[in-house]
Amino acid sequence: MAGIVVVFDFDKTIIDCDSDNWVVDGLGATDLFNQLLPTMPWNSLMDRMMKELHSQGKTIEDIVEVLKRTPIHPRIVPAIKAAHALGCELRIVSDANLFFIDTILKHLGLEEYFSEINTNPGYVDEEGRVRISPFCDFINSPHGCSLCPPNMCKSVIIERIQASIEGRKTMIYLGDGVGDYCPSLKLKEGDFVMPRKNFPLFDKICQNPLALKAEIHEWTDGEELEHILLNLINKSAIEENAAAQFITTDCKLQTISVSGHEAFPKALPVQQ
Repeated sequence: MAGIVVVFDFDKTIIDCDSDNWVVDGLGATDLFNQLLPTMPWNSLMDRMMKELHSQGKTIEDIVEVLKRTPIHPRIVPAIKAAHALGCELRIVSDANLFFIDTILKHLGLEEYFSEINTNPGYVDEEGRVRISPFCDFINSPHGCSLCPPNMCKSVIIERIQASIEGRKTMIYLGDGVGDYCPSLKLKEGDFVMPRKNFPLFDKICQNPLALKAEIHEWTDGEELEHILLNLINKSAIEENAAAQFITTDCKLQTISVSGHEAFPKALPVQQ
């Protein structure tokens, strides 16, 4: 199963809410958040909210306790563990932030299952305050994508992942939001996209499904996510094994001639 990379969005995909809103609401800062929302970019707003909460005496422990109560469907954790056990490489590409994601994954016992987390930086500074900043410097180095929010174009990340796996692996992408549409367009034939049904990504794909090269498999909740994801992994594994067997058999049967016929190309090694 070394040929499969599964990429998860985080908010409303792995967890059943938006982690930023969950923390703001859980610590009683919703009114101030809504008041400031029209005045600044999202990451700057979240950084400001962390400052306000800190000034009110809220501690890192308070934030962690709220994050530990984050709602998640009971089949999500088993699905992630099963995909990992089957040999898939798991990554996260999210517009949340690293502190929130790390805290939730550690609470769920999932931090060791993901080889990479791509998200907005989030850390605790020397004053004991959570700091949040954008994934990219959209003022000095804008990504230039009109489909994505200014702080993150997920396609940039997906293209880097694709380059690192050199086209030898199947990618399964799971997401829910508008920001997941752009990377879905970058998926190749033989890949799979799993949009959450009746969420913005699903609605966007439904407007023109032929714009995508990847197979589309929608899901509604964690139970469906688990069922569809594991089926796709098994389907890909069967096809990968069949292709490898075909190449091996064909090589054995072929008589290579040096008179005008090229030798059968060597099979590429499967990355472990």
